[in-house]
Amino acid sequence: MDLKAKMLRDDALKGKTIVVTGGGSGLGKSMTTYFLELGANVVITSRNIEKLQTVKKELEEKTGGTVLPVQCDVRHYDEVEAMVKAANDAFGSVDVLLNNAAGNFISPTERLSANAFDTIIDIVLKGTKNCTLAFGKHWIEKKETNKTVLNIVTTYAFTGSAYVVPSATAKAGVLAMTRSLAVEWAKYGIRFNAIAPGPFPTKGAWDRLLPGDLKEKFDLAKKVPLKRVGDHQELANLAAYLVSDFSAYLNGEVIVIDGGEWLKGAGQMNLLEEVPQEMWDMLEAMIRSKKNKS
Repeated sequence: MDLKAKMLRDDALKGKTIVVTGGGSGLGKSMTTYFLELGANVVITSRNIEKLQTVKKELEEKTGGTVLPVQCDVRHYDEVEAMVKAANDAFGSVDVLLNNAAGNFISPTERLSANAFDTIIDIVLKGTKNCTLAFGKHWIEKKETNKTVLNIVTTYAFTGSAYVVPSATAKAGVLAMTRSLAVEWAKYGIRFNAIAPGPFPTKGAWDRLLPGDLKEKFDLAKKVPLKRVGDHQELANLAAYLVSDFSAYLNGEVIVIDGGEWLKGAGQMNLLEEVPQEMWDMLEAMIRSKKNKS
């Protein structure tokens, strides 16, 4: 079976405008690519406008679709409101919000500063709240219906996990928001669902989380009953279905796509208990070095 095969028909998202936060890299870029192939217009956001402009050119040439890059730090509500306006000015309306922007790093919690903890909470939970509230208020005020919010969470949003406590805390909040607003805002014609991916390697995220030879020492594929990691197209297929009208009766759900990983052993990063203290020192130095270069 070809895991890279496209699932939906070519026009499945024709006429839809989709906002993907963090859409310029990693899984966000993979989902954006497939949305464009299915006929959607896509707004991609991040703090780095130069990177977004490069991705716009690449994806438009690849898919023939239309990409609007908007610089936006989701932690700041005024920037999110400006992004909402830019998207609506460009396309008339927005049909889907995909809250994908995230941040994470692995560390024993006692090593974290309060600011480091806050950074993850602000990007993941506050950022998702800001985007959801800004778009939701706009849709409700304008009486626009048939809207969808899709949130990217993680399996440790409901199991918890050691060594990624800020991320687990923030993602749990996003999951609670998803389920709560699925009920409250259904009357306005707004659906909420979430995807909890297992291991889907992306160079940026995995290099930050498991730099150096840690990827080999702690091969996450070994924890997956299917004995492999996910292919980006598999996640893009699921996301495309959830933002399409084919899923119109699906509301308030979190769909796990992890090859059975969390069922085998809850807490995706719990295996890091085996990391000795001296390796944490080396890991911290490597992460700081990568951060300073970016």
